[in-house]
Amino acid sequence: MLNKSAFVLLIAVMVFSCKTNKNLPTVSSLDLDKYVGTWYEIARFDHSFEKNLSCVSATYSIKPDGNIKVENKGFNNKKDKWKTAIGKAKVPNSDKPGEIKVSFFGPFYGDYFVMKLDKNYQHVLVGSPTRDYLWVLSRDKIMSDNVYKKYLEEAKSHGFDVSKLQMIDQSCTD
Repeated sequence: MLNKSAFVLLIAVMVFSCKTNKNLPTVSSLDLDKYVGTWYEIARFDHSFEKNLSCVSATYSIKPDGNIKVENKGFNNKKDKWKTAIGKAKVPNSDKPGEIKVSFFGPFYGDYFVMKLDKNYQHVLVGSPTRDYLWVLSRDKIMSDNVYKKYLEEAKSHGFDVSKLQMIDQSCTD
């Protein structure tokens, strides 16, 4: 049986060994004051931490230290209740503002790369360089088919298998 230190080390090795050398282009500018607020998931790759969740939103706010508070919320259809996760985010390199790091688990940060963002900050495509994570987000609970297709094409052009995207039901009420 692993002790706690060995377990943490094992997890860290697994997380960092999953990195890929494939670059993922990101937006060249990002105004955090415009980006903060609530975004709704239109589509995502399925992962255990969002399993059975519909009506998913992410709300970002700037903390006094300049970092970002992340509040993810979704309705668990199997348990018939809302689930909330609080995390933090940061932009580690101001020369690459689209390469954001997000953490929900202490010192462990994951990639949150802003790949495409419209000039009015209404739609965004977020992914990871490993191509394991992908989200299409919108300020509204719905996105026009035309806009959605443009974001899918962008994801495809960067090596994402968009057939794995699942559309997210946003019809819940609080």
